[in-house]
Amino acid sequence: MPRSRVILAAAVWLAAALPAAAAPQRVVSMNLCSDQLAMMLAAPGQLISVSSLAQDPRMSPMAEQAAAHTPNHGRAEEIYLMRPDLVIAGTYTPAATVAMLRRLGIRVETPPPAESFAAIRTEITRMGALLGREAAARDLLARFDADLDAARSPSRRGRAALYYANGFTSGPETLAGAILEAAGFDNIAADYGIATTTALPMELLVMARPDRLITGAKWPGQSQGEAILDHPALAALTPDGRHVTDRDWICGTPFVTRAIRSLE
Repeated sequence: MPRSRVILAAAVWLAAALPAAAAPQRVVSMNLCSDQLAMMLAAPGQLISVSSLAQDPRMSPMAEQAAAHTPNHGRAEEIYLMRPDLVIAGTYTPAATVAMLRRLGIRVETPPPAESFAAIRTEITRMGALLGREAAARDLLARFDADLDAARSPSRRGRAALYYANGFTSGPETLAGAILEAAGFDNIAADYGIATTTALPMELLVMARPDRLITGAKWPGQSQGEAILDHPALAALTPDGRHVTDRDWICGTPFVTRAIRSLE
């Protein structure tokens, strides 16, 4: 047998003979999106804390479930005192916090936000592996795929626009864009060469005359940038009302199927 095959066979035998790495027993999530996937997949008692945002019903579709977990506010000091053996942060978690936790010897993972349905599948699998819950992840994937197939619109419904505070829109290469497409709408952002999230002048939005307008949820008293959503031009554009994004649109999780259905 060639030497390379002998080495490969030995490696396979050794991997099979060694015990699997122990699943983490004290997991802390400090990111709204990882909170949700962790709550869906963690074994009883494995997830000891989620971010405080997970308990906010305006932002979290799992606020009721999150109430059963100790909230954290993303501070390295409080998380260290929880004695976790795994912390799940996010791409946009402050780098200083992640670095501090790692210097203290704590394992920190920073999965990226999921901006497509394929990425949601990847993140479900990744979370299952991080938690040692691969079988649960496979079950969740199967349910997500079936629900996504059922939620997709079999026909096209016209043209739609996404419009948020400060006049921003989202193109096809975003999670919101994927939700639009699955619901059967063509995204007007593509008409202007917009693929991700960027500003769209209101004049161009009005000239595009979309069949459906989806605006960001407003948080009264939080930002003057939301005033644009009350502009008379938008009211004239959609005299029968508009759709507003909600907590099912925020994160790349299986809850996006509810966002798709909301556009029916």
